[in-house]
Amino acid sequence: MTDHELQGDIVFAAEDDAGAAAQERKAWKLLIVDDEEDVHSITRMVLEGFEFEGARLEFLSAFSADEGRQALAENPDVAVMLLDVVMETPHAGLDLARQVREELGNSQVRIILRTGQPGQAPERQVIINYDINDYKSKSELTAQKLFTAVTTGLRSFRDLRAIDFSRQGLEDIIAASADLFQTDSIELFARGVLTQMTSLLHLEDSSMYLGDASGLAARDRLDDFVIIAGTGDFSSQESRLASEVLDAQEMELIRRAVHDDQCFFSRTSYAGCFGVSSGARHVLFLRLLRELTPLEQNLVQIFAANVTVAFENLQLNQEIAQTHREVIFTLGEVVENRALAGGMHVRRVAEMAWLLGRHAGLPEEDCDLLRLAMPMHDVGKVAIPDSVLLKAGPLDEIERGIMERHPRLGFDILNRSGNHIMQAAARIALEHQEAWDGSGYPVGLAGESIHIFSRIARVVDVLDSLLSQRVYKEAWSVADALAYLQDQRGRMFDPVLVDTLLAHKDEFLALRENIIQQSQDIEIAGREKKP
Repeated sequence: MTDHELQGDIVFAAEDDAGAAAQERKAWKLLIVDDEEDVHSITRMVLEGFEFEGARLEFLSAFSADEGRQALAENPDVAVMLLDVVMETPHAGLDLARQVREELGNSQVRIILRTGQPGQAPERQVIINYDINDYKSKSELTAQKLFTAVTTGLRSFRDLRAIDFSRQGLEDIIAASADLFQTDSIELFARGVLTQMTSLLHLEDSSMYLGDASGLAARDRLDDFVIIAGTGDFSSQESRLASEVLDAQEMELIRRAVHDDQCFFSRTSYAGCFGVSSGARHVLFLRLLRELTPLEQNLVQIFAANVTVAFENLQLNQEIAQTHREVIFTLGEVVENRALAGGMHVRRVAEMAWLLGRHAGLPEEDCDLLRLAMPMHDVGKVAIPDSVLLKAGPLDEIERGIMERHPRLGFDILNRSGNHIMQAAARIALEHQEAWDGSGYPVGLAGESIHIFSRIARVVDVLDSLLSQRVYKEAWSVADALAYLQDQRGRMFDPVLVDTLLAHKDEFLALRENIIQQSQDIEIAGREKKP
């Protein structure tokens, strides 16, 4: 296997915990709801040793409808309920069946109604009016018929669970494709794929079967793989190496698939590598407790091939988004350099705006958008003449009028795009010189009529400018700059935002200094490379 960058190959895997193959699967829960003790004893005796798909039964008992409701509330994963009709009331069992579906919202448990008095609850009427899955008279319920009814119920429950897992997988995939600017979109997509795969093969993660199919996804890193997403036992294994989770034979199967760019099946494992046009490779890995049928092997390969196409599109969109972000920061730095504002101003205010937004209680996605839009807040200055923009002394009345045009000019430039980042940037460009008391420009907005993004931009932009050297002034001390913010609290600035920043001033100052240090390190490295 050749070396790759961390962002290179991605591996999907459905995986058992190491050594779990020898363990039994988690038992199916069967709830007996009947007010006769003998019924519980006989049922347990008849079904002793019962197994379905390698898992035994775990018996739960309730002796009234109320106890049955409580048992289901505490055990929503009950697979089958054997329910008596006549208990504390002639229709207690029927009432419980309705409560299970309507109040508890449990549509998956299979309800087998058992009655010793069929006349109290005629079968045709009960089947029509209640959401039950089988109806048995106790007098006709032989051991064989009970075995058949429970097996049928478990099979139906298993299929419903598979459908539910499939739905969950689709929700993860939709969530990933709906917001490709999120840094974890790839991880969400990977988890969705793993959930879909376990559903496709009628497998469930370890929360259902102890030691059965769980999943992980990883990136190729030298001769190992870094896990980026997981299900079941691996839901919290992100960033670990796959070699810490998989055994030597499984790792060798993955490496063989990657090296040969092919699919390989063993008796209980599968690894398939699929190349994409970007040069990245995807590997799907499964470790199971049973051998896949030829039909299932076919399904795995078809599904994996479709996933490759979907992942390629996802990665392409993320590359476009990253390029978009870089262009925004570059344009912001062009404006900054023309205004001789000093290096990294736009990056400092972008990061400080994100931090202030988080401390102010904005949702994380809004803070991310604010960080992307902030670098363009002064883009209107590209249209301001150098004689005004670069003047070392104070501006006269005419020059100030020219300078005060830059918010509107910036808005006009950015508002032409329908992109949500550009729209946010346009709003900030237009309003970032407005003041809380209405004394700002260009419109004279006041208070909360100024967008929260613009109010945040005003605070961090002024703070960083005060602390930075300009052609018309020296850098202020930290004490003087913070005192100015306090003085302008409720006048130029939103008072709540000023209080928030001052309460966390050490964090903001450390962030700013860290960005300055990074800039200096880059400059030093650049000079050292020159001959």
